Amino acid sequence: MEILIPTIASFIFTLIITPFVIKFAKINKLVDDPKKRPHPAHVQTRVIPRAGGLAIYLGIIISSLIFIPIQKYLIGIFAGITLLLLIGIADDKAIKFSPYLRLFLLFIAACFAVGAGIGISFIANPLAFFPFLPLSLTAPIIRLDEIIYTFNFFGAHNIILIADIFAIFWIVALTQIINWSKGVDGQMPGITLVTAIILGLLSLKFFFQGDINQLNIAKLSFITAGVSAGFLVFNWYPSKILPGFSGSTILAFMLAILAILSGAKVATALLVLAVPAIDFIYIFFKRIISGKSPVWGDRNHLHHKLLDLGWSHQKISLFYILVSVMLGAVALLVGPELKLFAIIIVVLLFAGFILWLNSFGDYCEPQGQDNG
Repeated sequence: MEILIPTIASFIFTLIITPFVIKFAKINKLVDDPKKRPHPAHVQTRVIPRAGGLAIYLGIIISSLIFIPIQKYLIGIFAGITLLLLIGIADDKAIKFSPYLRLFLLFIAACFAVGAGIGISFIANPLAFFPFLPLSLTAPIIRLDEIIYTFNFFGAHNIILIADIFAIFWIVALTQIINWSKGVDGQMPGITLVTAIILGLLSLKFFFQGDINQLNIAKLSFITAGVSAGFLVFNWYPSKILPGFSGSTILAFMLAILAILSGAKVATALLVLAVPAIDFIYIFFKRIISGKSPVWGDRNHLHHKLLDLGWSHQKISLFYILVSVMLGAVALLVGPELKLFAIIIVVLLFAGFILWLNSFGDYCEPQGQDNG
């Protein structure tokens, strides 16, 4: 019941809040109008409210304040998602908002969380499962907390250099991965729902193994899942509201931090989010190789290619959700050594699939009636 009640409550809170946010967005012209905000990645032709981040923010804040005791890490999370909300509202209102400014402010939001003590002190060593390598390369973990700087500013503070830098870049990277995977209705809240549940189950596993601190992390994970589910009701095709920049980055921010707090399970989160992560990496480097800025959007994402093949919004979202569920099951059931090979296999399969779509997908597009 300690997990079930926060999950149901966060779902209901978001269900109640979102209709009011829709009205608020319409009144304040926080809408996605393709005629006023043309963008090559747009797949909508309707005018749709895009301030979904406000509903997501309120769902997380209200639920967390009710069910989780205030601690330093929670204050860091609240500060980070508050900044993300403000960025998103400004982006929703503006005709053009610099993606470089958004990226800079994302780093600031990540610094709020890391400054509150959320960091990655170690990661599993992917080379540990290759016994033919020298012992110096096969330690079970790689320590990231060996370089520490201490300073006084209204009290003593520590900067764990490599651990903090790694955590900041992890948070920013995951926010970008999720933000680039909100192209069709239901896609983004669907995959964040699954990932939050998987991370919550991991925290419960560690709690039952004796780590009592993981109970509140599990609650926070299932609150994030409940909020995602509540928002998904309104974002499913045809969507009544879009998440906007703030909606996707707030949920991604939560997932990135939960992956850290649930035992530095970065690899687990990446496995569950393998499809959007591979798509992100492919598009990122494709833009650079093409001489374009990696932060400016285009219509080359996997969901765009699937739309071009004739897939519906619902089918694409279900594809992302079902693949995330299957990969989440693998992440929960296999050990770390098999998880590494699972990631490698998934990367190869989906990288090949994306390359095939970009190279030969045109041959599979539905033909017009007059094309013979």
